[in-house]
Amino acid sequence: MSRRTSVGTPATVALTKAGISFAVHTYDQKALASAVGGRKAAMADPSRAERTTGYVVGGISPLGQKEPLRTVVDETALLFETVYVSAGRRGADLSLMPGDLLAATNGTTAPIGSS
Repeated sequence: MSRRTSVGTPATVALTKAGISFAVHTYDQKALASAVGGRKAAMADPSRAERTTGYVVGGISPLGQKEPLRTVVDETALLFETVYVSAGRRGADLSLMPGDLLAATNGTTAPIGSS
């Protein structure tokens, strides 16, 4: 595992100080925008996200939303037997097969992540 400190957060600083190897995995908002036919994407305002989905920030699930939002999953998720998503409450996750996540959300895959 390589050390990548391009994302300088207290977590990465602590790991670097401790001499612990880690990798930062980010998502590319331009790639997400492109995947849905847009020019740019941004994180939603927290209160708007809560009103739209019916969930609280930190527990927003792609499943069972009040107003279903478009779901795009990084294409590499298909390489795994299971993936994890929020269960709809802070501190609770669901594990399921990526194909089932896509089916349940009517989602699509695209190359939106980077390593």
